[in-house]
Amino acid sequence: MIGAIAGDIIGSVYEWDNIKTKQFDLFSPECFFTDDTVLTVALADAILNKQDYVPVMKSYYQKYPDAGYGGMFHRWAQSEESRPYNSWGNGAAMRISPVGFAFDSLEEVLTKARQYTEVTHNHPEGIKGAQAVAAAIFLARTGKSKAEIREYVATTFGYDLTLTVDEIRPTYEFNESCQQTVPQAIIAFLDSDDFEDAIRNAISMGGDSDTLACIAGGIADAFYGGVPDSILQKTMELLDDDLRSTTSAFMQNRRSP
Repeated sequence: MIGAIAGDIIGSVYEWDNIKTKQFDLFSPECFFTDDTVLTVALADAILNKQDYVPVMKSYYQKYPDAGYGGMFHRWAQSEESRPYNSWGNGAAMRISPVGFAFDSLEEVLTKARQYTEVTHNHPEGIKGAQAVAAAIFLARTGKSKAEIREYVATTFGYDLTLTVDEIRPTYEFNESCQQTVPQAIIAFLDSDDFEDAIRNAISMGGDSDTLACIAGGIADAFYGGVPDSILQKTMELLDDDLRSTTSAFMQNRRSP
């Protein structure tokens, strides 16, 4: 999951200042973690400690209330009730990477992805987006090829993965839906040569840059066997002590192929 966090942090400065090039400083001096990281670590915490994700998410929200959440999530997190709000937003997919690393079978990954997503994003497109990302991570960490990952995701979830990053980039615009974020992020990974290239691909498309890079980074982390040490160290430096501690604990317990 550290790959997802790295993608979020690297992409944070480009979310509202899109770029359409792969040539940029990997870690801008203004980089920061966003809600993508906070809710990803919250899920890792819930999985590690076998806790209900809802109160864990709300406790993380209370600790990091200004991390950049969407309006509907703000209202949900502040409410005494915890009913899902039928969202198809890409928040479903941005936070799901721990599931792809934590469980032992594709069936369990799909079940857990649904379970952890539908507490807020119970729209079919939200669930589909989260399941597609979690499945791609599981397949990547268990030795499947890019061709096999592409085929499974396209066939199972109906996403069009035929375009390339270069074909998407010229006309792609900011979009917060799973439908217009998940396939593009997966393609950023599929078109990559290594972990860093996947992040650069994702950010270079423009759009919701931190979330695109977060999703692509989680899959690339699984496929390429981790994150380069220089990126790992810088990412960990930019987390606070609590987020760093939980991330380290999860990484130490992540499943081997």
